[in-house]
Amino acid sequence: MVEKNNERLADRILTALDMAITQEDLDIAEILGNALEMSLTRGAGGKDFIERRDFSEDVEKALDKLDILRERK
Repeated sequence: MVEKNNERLADRILTALDMAITQEDLDIAEILGNALEMSLTRGAGGKDFIERRDFSEDVEKALDKLDILRERK
Protein backbone atom coordinates (compact mmCIF):
# COMPACT_ATOMS: atom_id res chain seq x y z
CA MET A 1 0.00 0.00 0.00
CA VAL A 2 1.08 3.55 -0.65
CA GLU A 3 2.69 5.40 2.24
CA LYS A 4 0.45 8.27 3.35
CA ASN A 5 3.29 10.69 4.17
CA ASN A 6 2.13 13.37 1.70
CA GLU A 7 5.00 15.73 2.54
CA ARG A 8 6.22 15.94 -1.05
CA LEU A 9 4.28 16.53 -4.25
CA ALA A 10 5.38 13.07 -5.42
CA ASP A 11 3.78 11.50 -2.32
CA ARG A 12 0.43 13.07 -3.10
CA ILE A 13 0.62 12.09 -6.76
CA LEU A 14 1.52 8.53 -5.76
CA THR A 15 -1.55 8.35 -3.50
CA ALA A 16 -3.77 9.66 -6.33
CA LEU A 17 -2.18 7.24 -8.82
CA ASP A 18 -2.89 4.32 -6.51
CA MET A 19 -6.52 5.44 -6.27
CA ALA A 20 -6.87 5.82 -10.05
CA ILE A 21 -5.44 2.35 -10.59
CA THR A 22 -7.77 0.87 -7.97
CA GLN A 23 -10.69 2.50 -9.78
CA GLU A 24 -9.30 1.24 -13.11
CA ASP A 25 -9.32 4.76 -14.55
CA LEU A 26 -6.57 4.37 -17.15
CA ASP A 27 -6.82 7.91 -18.54
CA ILE A 28 -6.22 9.53 -15.15
CA ALA A 29 -3.66 6.90 -14.13
CA GLU A 30 -1.61 7.66 -17.27
CA ILE A 31 -1.57 11.37 -16.46
CA LEU A 32 -0.66 10.74 -12.83
CA GLY A 33 2.04 8.24 -13.78
CA ASN A 34 3.67 10.84 -16.03
CA ALA A 35 3.31 13.52 -13.35
CA LEU A 36 4.88 11.21 -10.77
CA GLU A 37 7.90 10.53 -12.94
CA MET A 38 8.26 14.25 -13.66
CA SER A 39 8.00 15.23 -10.00
CA LEU A 40 10.69 12.73 -9.03
CA THR A 41 13.17 13.72 -11.73
CA ARG A 42 12.61 17.43 -12.43
CA GLY A 43 15.46 19.78 -11.87
CA ALA A 44 17.79 16.84 -11.54
CA GLY A 45 20.41 17.93 -14.04
CA GLY A 46 21.38 19.61 -17.23
CA LYS A 47 21.49 18.58 -20.85
CA ASP A 48 23.72 15.53 -20.37
CA PHE A 49 22.20 14.42 -17.07
CA ILE A 50 21.75 10.68 -16.56
CA GLU A 51 19.28 9.60 -13.89
CA ARG A 52 21.06 7.42 -11.34
CA ARG A 53 18.48 7.31 -8.56
CA ASP A 54 16.19 4.36 -8.17
CA PHE A 55 12.49 4.87 -7.56
CA SER A 56 11.21 3.75 -4.17
CA GLU A 57 9.57 0.36 -3.85
CA ASP A 58 6.12 2.01 -3.61
CA VAL A 59 6.70 3.95 -6.82
CA GLU A 60 7.94 0.84 -8.63
CA LYS A 61 4.87 -1.12 -7.49
CA ALA A 62 2.50 1.64 -8.62
CA LEU A 63 4.15 1.88 -12.04
CA ASP A 64 4.00 -1.92 -12.37
CA LYS A 65 0.28 -1.82 -11.54
CA LEU A 66 -0.15 0.90 -14.17
CA ASP A 67 1.52 -1.36 -16.75
CA ILE A 68 -0.89 -4.17 -15.83
CA LEU A 69 -3.86 -1.81 -16.16
CA ARG A 70 -2.61 -0.71 -19.59
CA GLU A 71 -2.45 -4.33 -20.74
CA ARG A 72 -6.02 -5.04 -19.57
CA LYS A 73 -7.55 -1.99 -21.28
